[in-house]
Amino acid sequence: MHRFNCKRGKLWYDTNMASLCTLTVLPLKRALTFLLLAALATGCATVPMTNRRQLRLVSSQQMVSLSAVQYQEVLETAKLVKSGSQLQQVQRVGHRITDAVEEYYREEKIPQNFKWEFALIDGEQVNAWCMPGGKIAFYTGILPICQSDAGVATVMGHEIAHAMAEHGNERFSQGLLAQFGTAAANEVLKERDPKTQQLFATAIGLGTQVGVLLPFSRLQESEADQIGLMLMARAGYNPEAAVSFWQRMKENANGKQPPEFLSTHPSNDRRIEEIRAMLPKVRRYYTEAESTE
Repeated sequence: MHRFNCKRGKLWYDTNMASLCTLTVLPLKRALTFLLLAALATGCATVPMTNRRQLRLVSSQQMVSLSAVQYQEVLETAKLVKSGSQLQQVQRVGHRITDAVEEYYREEKIPQNFKWEFALIDGEQVNAWCMPGGKIAFYTGILPICQSDAGVATVMGHEIAHAMAEHGNERFSQGLLAQFGTAAANEVLKERDPKTQQLFATAIGLGTQVGVLLPFSRLQESEADQIGLMLMARAGYNPEAAVSFWQRMKENANGKQPPEFLSTHPSNDRRIEEIRAMLPKVRRYYTEAESTE
């Protein structure tokens, strides 16, 4: 759950849309809207598979470089599973999903810079993530809920979808705008001070914040569900398994899930409803994958 405090403050804005100045008192949310508009001319990009327009102020290569460092730091401190059936399952499903990703990029003639790595961390966390560039980690705590390869594919597809859609870059860009403004964003990134590093960790899902960026994070989660369903279907996994997986996630929560308003993720009930609505659109990918096997 991401927490970000939204307070009123004095914000200036000049006619060149390049710096903050004290002309009026605006809610932070409204001020960020102006900043985002200022950045649209140079920071717009398109999400693969959904074609949604998004803000990216940081190059993909910068995000990949930062992620590589962060990933190694995680692996150095984590208790890794280095052999056994669970690791084999994560790797097996991961390779099928990433093959589907690369096939999509070839079909669309889109360049990609993924260098896939899969790690299984021995831990009770019901969690998994994929950093920019394709650095993936699963925790053993989520595997009993996955139950099968199709369950792992549901999670794998969703997490890889975040990387494909560059949601980390998008959140990082929004965070840079919120804290520093467009003019200072690039210089702040070069400095790599602790605040920037924490912002990066939050952006790729390793930290926690709530408020102005929260609604967009829920949008990203729903988008990752949509892309993830298409990926698992293209990889030959029945997308209907995603409904069963999220039903088990709901049962595992034991009523402890926070209200949707306070969560970056849609509620389990809403997520299941949205996934059911997506299924008719993605079943054809599964049918096509089955016919080629």
